[in-house]
Amino acid sequence: MNTALILEKMEIKDNTFARQFETLIDGKLISVEYSFQEKKIFLTRLNIYDGFDNEEFITDLLKNIMEIAYERKLKVVPILPKIAAFMRKHTTYRDLLPPGIKI
Repeated sequence: MNTALILEKMEIKDNTFARQFETLIDGKLISVEYSFQEKKIFLTRLNIYDGFDNEEFITDLLKNIMEIAYERKLKVVPILPKIAAFMRKHTTYRDLLPPGIKI
């Protein structure tokens, strides 16, 4: 785990059947879909319910997913522009990018 970061640990389920990380907020599901190739995880889609606008929660969710990637020794490929923007803003996660991937 990257100890330089202090973040709110949240309950995240890795639903390998649906290929997504899942968590609940206010009893509703929020998920980030992924696919694997070699030792890389491609974050492909963010699923939120209509009317959800809690950007701080999404930031915390993505931080927690980055920590999972560290723990599993995975490189992260942000396919979704929102996730690429997150990685541009939070430069501490740049070392998760595979060689040759620029954001």
